[in-house]
Amino acid sequence: MPRVRFERLDSVQQAVILEAALREFSTRGYTEASLNRIIAAAGLSKGAMYYYFDDKADLYLYVVSTQMARLAGSPADLEFLRARSADDFWSMLESDSIRMLTRLSELPDVTAVLRDAIAGTGTAVMRRGGGEVEAVTQSWIERAIGYGQQRGAVRADVPIGLLAAVAGAMMQAMDAWYLSRRDVAHPDRRVVHDFIGMLRRALQP
Repeated sequence: MPRVRFERLDSVQQAVILEAALREFSTRGYTEASLNRIIAAAGLSKGAMYYYFDDKADLYLYVVSTQMARLAGSPADLEFLRARSADDFWSMLESDSIRMLTRLSELPDVTAVLRDAIAGTGTAVMRRGGGEVEAVTQSWIERAIGYGQQRGAVRADVPIGLLAAVAGAMMQAMDAWYLSRRDVAHPDRRVVHDFIGMLRRALQP
């Protein structure tokens, strides 16, 4: 993940580096991607890049985490956080999932990077160093489950960490299956509906 010096860069320069890295990783995958090409595309010196990231793997993890956050959007975008009942929670979660997949279908570079991270050459990097990415995802899932409990949509007789681990494993399996398909241009609403149904049966009281 980025060093403090990267976080102190202005947003325009950060975006230039991120775009160069996203283009390279989405086109070539982690293994074939070249840090030197990213450095050249971003207009940096090799020494400058190492002020911002430890190595190629560090930059890759940052790209993956930012694109995941980009897909999820801000809390204000999430319908399920406005649910008033258990049924609302699950139906709104389904709507949020379709929205995210629709956004994914509009972002082929992001699709390629996430496919590589979950089922391609980047999986080894994610296993070795994806702890921070996983921690962020797990925290998000725990917050969602906590809100679902408040609405009576999620059981409260099991530790929230265990519920989050179960939900996370199911979501990871869904992501891997979905991204393994060659065509993600048209979100499959039936598949999303069936998946949310399975998740509901696993977590509801």
